[in-house]
Amino acid sequence: MTKFHGTGVAIITPFNDDLTIDHTALANLVDFNIENGTNYIVICGTTGESVTITKHEKQAIVKTIITANQGRVPLVLGIGGNNTATTVEEIMTTDLSSIDALLSVSPYYSKPTQEGIYQHFKAIAEASPIDIILYNVPGRTSSNMSPETTLRLALDFKNIIAVKEAGNNVHQYLKLLRDKPDDFLIISGDDDLVLGVVLAGGAGVISVLGQAVPKQFTKMINLGLEGRAKEAYKIHFELMDLTALIFSENNPAGIKAVLEALGLSKSTVRLPLVMATDALKENTKSALKTLGALD
Repeated sequence: MTKFHGTGVAIITPFNDDLTIDHTALANLVDFNIENGTNYIVICGTTGESVTITKHEKQAIVKTIITANQGRVPLVLGIGGNNTATTVEEIMTTDLSSIDALLSVSPYYSKPTQEGIYQHFKAIAEASPIDIILYNVPGRTSSNMSPETTLRLALDFKNIIAVKEAGNNVHQYLKLLRDKPDDFLIISGDDDLVLGVVLAGGAGVISVLGQAVPKQFTKMINLGLEGRAKEAYKIHFELMDLTALIFSENNPAGIKAVLEALGLSKSTVRLPLVMATDALKENTKSALKTLGALD
C-alpha cells in the first residue's frame, strides 16, 4: 500500500469560458504534477466539482487523465454519494481497469447514524473490485464518521485500505492514528494540518494546494515522512498564507484562481459556485510571488 503514501492531489476539472471541460488544460495539469513529484492523482473528488459533472463528462475526464498519465502514478477515482444503491451501481458499471482505488465520500444530507454509515460502506466494499479509501468530510456532509466506525470498517473489509480524514479535528486524527490496524492508512484531507498528521504517523495527504505548488508541497510531505520536522515546518510556514487564501471563499474557486495565475487553467467554475473575487485573485498572486512561484 505504499502507492498511497506521500502526496496525492485532488485535481480540479478545468473549464473553458463556455463551461465545457478544457481537456488540454487537464492533461497539462496532470503532466505538471507528475513532473514535479506528485505521487498520485484523485479524479472527480470535491475539488473536481464532481456534483456538477455529468456521467458522460466524468467518463471523458477519466479517459483524458489515463491517457496523460501513461501509467506513471496511481489513479484514484471518486465514486460516492448519499444513495447507496446508486453508488453501488456506478461502481459495478464503471470500467476500473486503469484505476487503483476508489475514494468514496461518507453519505451527505441524509445524516445517517453511525450504523447507517457502516452499512453504506459495507455495501460498497462488497461491490467494489478494487481498494477503497473512505472519505470523511463532515464540514460538507453535516455528518461525522466517528473513528470507531472508520476502524470497524478497516477491520471488517480488506479492500477498505485507508481513510481521507478531513474533519479538521486534531483529536480525531490522533485517535485514528493510535488505534488503527498497522496496514490501514490515515491520509489527511486538511492542507493546514497535514504536516502534524504525517509527523504523528499519517501516510500523507490528498491535497488541494499541492496541485499548484507540487514541488514544494511534496518536499514538505516527504520531509515529514522522514521525521525531519524542522525542515518540513519551514516549508509549511512558507505555504501557510496561500493555504488559507485558497479556502477563504470556496473550494475550488480559490485553487482555480491560483492555477489561472500560474497559467495552468482558467478560474471558471460552475454554478452554484462562483469565481474567486478580484481581491482574492490579487492576494493569491501576491502570495505566489512571495513563494517565488510567480514573477
